[in-house]
Amino acid sequence: MERKRNRGLFITLEGPEGSGKSTQIPALAAWLVAQGLEVVRTREPGGTRIGEEIRTLLHDPANVELAPLTEILLYSASRAQHVAEVIRPALEAGQIVLCDRYFDSTYAYQGYGRGLDLPVLREITQFATGGLTPDLTCYLDIKPELGLRRRKQGGEEMNRLDRETLDFHRRVRAGYVELAAEEPERWVTVDAAQSIEQVRLELRAILERRLLTLHACDN
Repeated sequence: MERKRNRGLFITLEGPEGSGKSTQIPALAAWLVAQGLEVVRTREPGGTRIGEEIRTLLHDPANVELAPLTEILLYSASRAQHVAEVIRPALEAGQIVLCDRYFDSTYAYQGYGRGLDLPVLREITQFATGGLTPDLTCYLDIKPELGLRRRKQGGEEMNRLDRETLDFHRRVRAGYVELAAEEPERWVTVDAAQSIEQVRLELRAILERRLLTLHACDN
């Protein structure tokens, strides 16, 4: 897969349900903008008009008959549109892309969670993305029991995947841990059981280090 950034920087946040990604991304984006950087904030599934329509279909709790293969193809269709319409153009324009989930969610949820064949998922992903891989992936790690409890206590709507069994969410988390261990140069793990402020500061420190490294390489 393509590993080098073009001109911009591609950062993804990953994690199980209730890990706080959607809470942290706006604050991170605001901080990056305050540093004088151009930022594109986006999410998966979604990020485009077509992608958001697919997201609605995928997350609708009424769609209980959705087959695992259909699920992965829909996620990949949304991703292909997202890469073509939003992510690649932003990177080519020298912007920072900050994305809530990307293909690692597919490996964790559909690979480890659903039990679909990982090599096949990687081939589908390669085709959908043209090999575009994040420069940095911040993994917000949390036990599924705590993450799901957070979502319920926060009054958030429980989508189709949220309503899966606890064993499913445990497999997803185990998958994330394994994926992070396989690529330590790309992944950084943050304890999402900490307070929102502690996680925010830790993520900011991670990005500061990465930006300094890239600046030194450019010079």
